[in-house]
Amino acid sequence: MTLHYDFELPKRTGAKPTTTPSNPHMQLDQQPKDRKLVDELIGWAFSLPDISKEYSKISVPGAQAMCMSEEKMCTHCNAFMVETEFAHFHPAPDGSMHLGLPQRDVKKVIELGWGELHPVVHKGWLPPNFIMVYAPRNEEEADEIKKIIFRSYQFAIGEISD
Repeated sequence: MTLHYDFELPKRTGAKPTTTPSNPHMQLDQQPKDRKLVDELIGWAFSLPDISKEYSKISVPGAQAMCMSEEKMCTHCNAFMVETEFAHFHPAPDGSMHLGLPQRDVKKVIELGWGELHPVVHKGWLPPNFIMVYAPRNEEEADEIKKIIFRSYQFAIGEISD
């Protein structure tokens, strides 16, 4: 049985970062001063159950993909970009990531300033539930981004749906 409930996020402060308008979709400014913040977020994400760390099959060289175990992955959802990859982190100096979410959560994340649609969504190459989540600028933002990552994880294992 899939659960349907909302998750809470505050509004992200400040202007949105500058990003590239096409592939590769990258964040160009507002990265944290200390890369350790992003590295800790990545470490947390890969500690989730049934996740393997692989090189992304669709992102820039060096991007680290969150891949769901085939035994645990949702087979009736739109959570995956390619094969078992549902999220990936961009290498330094970027710090942003791409992931899939249920459509209602995409709307919330974008409206509250935490991310934006992947530009290839507009070309029809990815469904409209794949977004960039901006790099955390401080520990408080990293904690909020963990909620978004966990939501994507729940979507990929079928705990939540569109």
